[in-house]
Amino acid sequence: MLSQDTPTVKDQAEAHHGPWWRDVSKYQWFVFGVATLGWLFDTMDQQLFNLARKPAVTDLLAASATTPVPETDVTYYAGLTTSIFIIGWATGGIIFGILGDKIGRAKTMMLTILTYSAFTGLSAISHNVWDFAAYRFLTGLGVGGQFAVGVALVAEVMSNRARPHALGWLQALSAVGNMMAAMIGITLGMMQDAGTISNTWRVKFVIGLLPALLVIPIFMRLKEPEAWQKAVRKEEDEEAKEAAGGQPAHKLGSISELFTDPRWRRNTIVGMVLAFAGVVGLWGIGVFSNDLSQIVLKSHFADKGLTDNEIAGKLAFWAGMTLLMFNFGAFFGIHAFAYVAERLGRRPAFAISFVLAGLSTASTFWFLTEFWQIFVFVPVMGFCQLTLFGGYAIYFPELFPTRLRSTGISFCYNVARFVAAFGAFALGYLTSHVFAGYPEPMRYAGVTMCGIFVIGLMVLPFAPETLGKPLPE
Repeated sequence: MLSQDTPTVKDQAEAHHGPWWRDVSKYQWFVFGVATLGWLFDTMDQQLFNLARKPAVTDLLAASATTPVPETDVTYYAGLTTSIFIIGWATGGIIFGILGDKIGRAKTMMLTILTYSAFTGLSAISHNVWDFAAYRFLTGLGVGGQFAVGVALVAEVMSNRARPHALGWLQALSAVGNMMAAMIGITLGMMQDAGTISNTWRVKFVIGLLPALLVIPIFMRLKEPEAWQKAVRKEEDEEAKEAAGGQPAHKLGSISELFTDPRWRRNTIVGMVLAFAGVVGLWGIGVFSNDLSQIVLKSHFADKGLTDNEIAGKLAFWAGMTLLMFNFGAFFGIHAFAYVAERLGRRPAFAISFVLAGLSTASTFWFLTEFWQIFVFVPVMGFCQLTLFGGYAIYFPELFPTRLRSTGISFCYNVARFVAAFGAFALGYLTSHVFAGYPEPMRYAGVTMCGIFVIGLMVLPFAPETLGKPLPE
């Protein structure tokens, strides 16, 4: 039977030397594995949507249209469904983040996995763009809640020495979930190319239902961290004193305390702005690099004289390959943030990451015109953009006390998504309206939106440096 680590064990681990992972106990590895699986399958479902989004919208619009659907309409509705998905993501993130503090990390994690897996599967039975968007909103509820509770759980179980390394690995391994989605896309693309199947997007959503359900039995053995249990006992004691006429009790999962206490208010605002810049950069620009790559690929295969059906099969295959390369770079980018953050500090690591993310993304959208360039620009952009997300996993738990940790992480990460949802819509609007008269208008839209990374740089002077400090209480 696995036993939960006590603060004494964690304190003893601080005194050990050598590689950080030698101090991690069996139960701590178990918690790390469970949280990683939950987040890994979460990201896999996210990327299956990115791969299926444009084919799904194209198919669903064509089903109710009497004339060919313009490419600009497909781009517009692809952006709209992405925005709706992100709004669901933000809403669920806040709801489940609060629940993570109130009812516990483990229970909340099970609820998020059930939600995102069930509605991913239901997306496969969509009949039009609007019920597809509704299923994506509901999927987003579960997707949004997973990150905060998983990160809080690992942060509270690990020692101070092991914490940043474990969180860096948790976030880096999420790229494996993305790569699993890519492999699914590649396999289905090959099957479509061979004529085995004619439509892959519905199959992708059915597959997205299955693996997430496999982790649920594991959670039956997961315990709430001692830090959270201690916070619950403290709240109960304070409530008893309040009832006897004492000071008001501190509440678990209190959003109001994030803004009434000056320290947590500053940390909340800083975290929200950092998350906003990175989330818009990824979901408002980065994920659409797959659509840009498909423009290049379509031209490449058309020049070779392939038929429309043959090109469709090639595009499905290469959409998966593009995603695989993007996340291959992302895996190492997240590790790079952890490395730099432990040597130079959290703020310098974020500054370097924002600069690299802006330069790499703008370069990709402007210069990617040839088939061979996909192998260069896409993994480099994945490396640079996802370094920021390694920072969120390491830095956000260090900004809040136990009673507010899940709520604070989720508030930073997901309130930013409400605004970031307009990033995907803005890219679609810029592409279909503002730059509609330009050749390949998505390029101009993507480069224009890269200014978002400057906002992340601007908030760093106000961010507290947490290198070498314990979790706040």
